[in-house]
Amino acid sequence: MKTCLVVANQTLPGETLATAIRERIAEGDRTFYVVVPLTRVSHGVTWGEDESPDAARGRLDAFLSVLGSEGVEADGEIGDPDPIQAVRDVLRGRAVDEVILSTLPAGASRWLQRDVPSRLAREIELPLTVVTQAEAVEAAAS
Repeated sequence: MKTCLVVANQTLPGETLATAIRERIAEGDRTFYVVVPLTRVSHGVTWGEDESPDAARGRLDAFLSVLGSEGVEADGEIGDPDPIQAVRDVLRGRAVDEVILSTLPAGASRWLQRDVPSRLAREIELPLTVVTQAEAVEAAAS
């Protein structure tokens, strides 16, 4: 059974990522491990440090619930704020066959501004798929 590592934060649970997951489920037996890099929660000009773990845990739990409703085995964790380090941490203790990185679109994504997809591709020797979640920006803006 293949294991897919999903790296996502504000895009959980989003339709673009759900579509990528459904494609993998259709390909055959898969398990999923989800890591949510811990990001501070913005309150305009201030940051709420204490809310970060709760917000990340809420997104993770919601996405694990979606995966469970699809009938697949899934687990996950809150990871390092740096998505590349979060992936390194997971790979130290878990065999993974593929990585899906889900990000906000250019302009809204700090991960794209920091070139995380290219840097991660150089760091790991696994297939990497990057999905961009446009509807997450629309939801965040409302």
